[in-house]
Amino acid sequence: MKKLLFICFSFLLFQHTFSQEAADAFDIARKGTLEQAKTLVKNNPRAFQTVNQEGFSPLTLACYRGNNEVAKFLTDSGCDINQNSSMGTPLMAAIVKGNNEMARYLIQKNASVNLTDANGTTALMYAVMFKNKEIVALLLQKKADKSVADNKGKTAFEYAVFSGNEEIINLLK
Repeated sequence: MKKLLFICFSFLLFQHTFSQEAADAFDIARKGTLEQAKTLVKNNPRAFQTVNQEGFSPLTLACYRGNNEVAKFLTDSGCDINQNSSMGTPLMAAIVKGNNEMARYLIQKNASVNLTDANGTTALMYAVMFKNKEIVALLLQKKADKSVADNKGKTAFEYAVFSGNEEIINLLK
């Protein structure tokens, strides 16, 4: 009986520790420091290899929140730079938030430029929608497929025409 209680208690303690680390991983990704991220990885090398209930990875959240120091550490530590939630990838999160530094970094680290989110939207489409000429040019240089249509049947070019941004329209011609 004591052995059974010990096993149950150990399991509950493990579950609590795991869920606490997961919560810490997401908090650190959003607003933590590089030192906190390093400490968490030192204690548990796989601490950031998780997704939350919405399917977001800590790397995606770090990119979205502009926590670039932590995002770069997570990228360099082997986190999946192409992890895809219904709302997209870390690259898409960086582009949506206008985080060009992180978008360039992820592209340099060979993030896939042609993945789509649940709506069929690509990183190129997001860059066009947010009128980010610099990232549009970089994505095209890295062979982003401008012929992909989203779930509405629209391509990046059609979004560019809708935006009226002549520079981006010319890049996509």
